[in-house]
Amino acid sequence: MQKQEQLLSRVKRIHMIGVGGAGMCPLAEILQPKGYILTGSDNNETDTLARVRALGVKVTLGHFAENVQGAQLVVYSAAIMKDNPELLAAAEQGIPVMERSALLGWVTRQYGNTLAVCGTHGKTTVTSMLTHVLLKAGRDPAAVIGGKLPLIGSNGRAGNSDTLVVEACEYVDTFLALDPQKTVLLNIDEDHMEYFKTLDNLIASFHRFSALTTGLLVVNGDDGNAKKAVQGLPNPVVTFGASPGNDYYPEQIVFPGGVASTFWLMHRGERLCEMTLCVPGKHNVLNATAAAALLLDEGLTPDEIAAGLQSFTGAGRRFELLGYHNGAAVVDDYAHHPLELEVTLRAAMNMGFKRVFAVFQPFTFSRTARLLDDFARVLCIPDIAVVTPIMGSREVNTLGIDSRDLTARIPGSVYSEDFEQTAAYIKANAGEGDLVITLGCGDVYKVAKLILATPVGN
Repeated sequence: MQKQEQLLSRVKRIHMIGVGGAGMCPLAEILQPKGYILTGSDNNETDTLARVRALGVKVTLGHFAENVQGAQLVVYSAAIMKDNPELLAAAEQGIPVMERSALLGWVTRQYGNTLAVCGTHGKTTVTSMLTHVLLKAGRDPAAVIGGKLPLIGSNGRAGNSDTLVVEACEYVDTFLALDPQKTVLLNIDEDHMEYFKTLDNLIASFHRFSALTTGLLVVNGDDGNAKKAVQGLPNPVVTFGASPGNDYYPEQIVFPGGVASTFWLMHRGERLCEMTLCVPGKHNVLNATAAAALLLDEGLTPDEIAAGLQSFTGAGRRFELLGYHNGAAVVDDYAHHPLELEVTLRAAMNMGFKRVFAVFQPFTFSRTARLLDDFARVLCIPDIAVVTPIMGSREVNTLGIDSRDLTARIPGSVYSEDFEQTAAYIKANAGEGDLVITLGCGDVYKVAKLILATPVGN
């Protein structure tokens, strides 16, 4: 690790494999203003790839050995296969390579006040909330976010202060490379079990990450797994949650209609302020409560926090309104785990739409097989569920699992062979007063774009 950190102080030309990924893009946005000369590659055209190009980074579509020529360091994400031609070329040419989490770890050590957000659900939203409120309050934080923050139009920023807000992902233990000063622990549920194998192993990883934190831990006091993960640590701990037994909690929650909600932010029986949110669902009330607990420790006033959160309209791919087709609202959301799908879909069903069409793209064969019944249960919540083929990503389908195994368990659901067929179905069936929501952590957002695309000649 120390040799890698020394390397980063010497090199200037860095090539990033998978630069359009949600985890790589913000690193490019931090490194480029610091004087590094970046190149990158990716397999798919995405909005994040377009933002990287807008920075002036030379990006190649496709992975080819020649892409690493001239690089002094090659950075890759955990999703990149070991036989990637650019990784192989770097090895042949003696170019040092570094996994993305190691680079992010180095970034966290360039700031004296790194604020990390971890947990299996809600990381991107809370990281976005923290960044948004700090900016609105006149602070100038750096940020590494798993989705686009509308206020800055990107996933990351270099900032001009000593504060970094960072989304800390547990996938294959990548967050163990980070060094935060303060951490928010939102929740711990079974996910990435192809790696962690057991819930105890997952909790142990969050314990190790929490132990890396030098200062305050903000912990979901209603989540038994989260509380278990911080047991025995010497850090100061404050809790948040729905129940009054926590240090911070909401009261008088009201959903007046649409996406809005209001509530009182409470601290040990004392009402601090009234909050108004423009993002839907009780889960976002709790996300805001978690963010507020950390922001108060950062010295912001309750009024500053309330004003900042009221102007927060969400993160990219988190119940993001993309437009309307035939009077139907078209929304995109990153939810890909049954618990995330459940809170998102229940919020959608309570917003007063005539019908809710949920378009879901399962992600990875192992997760789909392991949680098949849970996925089927929550996809019965919307009026109509449309399921696309599974996005295997880094996996080979050795389990023989198919999306039709899912639709067979969901009454009235629709299986669609591809995105074009999916968009055609929605265009033919969704209308005035309906909600269409695309769901998944893959590229299902492309369905929403196809639905909203204006046909040539119109």
